[in-house]
Amino acid sequence: MSLIKTIHSNGSAIKEFKKSRFIGNAFPVTDEIEAKTFVEEIQQRYPDANHNVFAYRLTGDGNLIMKYDDDGEPSGSSGKPVFKVLELKGLDNVVVIVTRYFGGIKLGFGGLSRAYKQTAIEAIDDGGIVEKRPTQEMKIVVDYGNMQFVKHMLGNCAIILDEHYSDVVEIVVAVAEDKIDELEKLINEKIPDTQITRF
Repeated sequence: MSLIKTIHSNGSAIKEFKKSRFIGNAFPVTDEIEAKTFVEEIQQRYPDANHNVFAYRLTGDGNLIMKYDDDGEPSGSSGKPVFKVLELKGLDNVVVIVTRYFGGIKLGFGGLSRAYKQTAIEAIDDGGIVEKRPTQEMKIVVDYGNMQFVKHMLGNCAIILDEHYSDVVEIVVAVAEDKIDELEKLINEKIPDTQITRF
């Protein structure tokens, strides 16, 4: 599978437009449940805000999931401009929430669009745009005698996330999705008794 563009870590930005305060938060996410959870967290963090506008764009299982919400702002003035930033930057697996505290001066449709868009851009830039290869987690249970051999096979296609030692060794890895079938087949061929579980 090809690389995807996303953000490295949580990003934030605070902007002011005609006395209205805009707080942008951008989060890297893995699925829609996580995206919705971040939206709820921000809504709870700023319960007295006038609006919590959000947009997300996700790729998973070959499907593209897209959503945006104006949260009471004029239709098309806020959620869509935030979503357009994700689209124009080619970002996936990102949710952006822009919180607004109304300052008493109306911005108009164009002013709102610019304010939400600019805040979203700065929050995303603060998170840092990166390219990532989609991964899947796998647990490999192997005896001590074959542990180094398995680690050698993991090579450049996997990152070890956790290791647990008992009478056997449990290794949890994140494997590049386009390499996972090949890796599992190779391990099973070389060490037939190895237990492999995908998450």
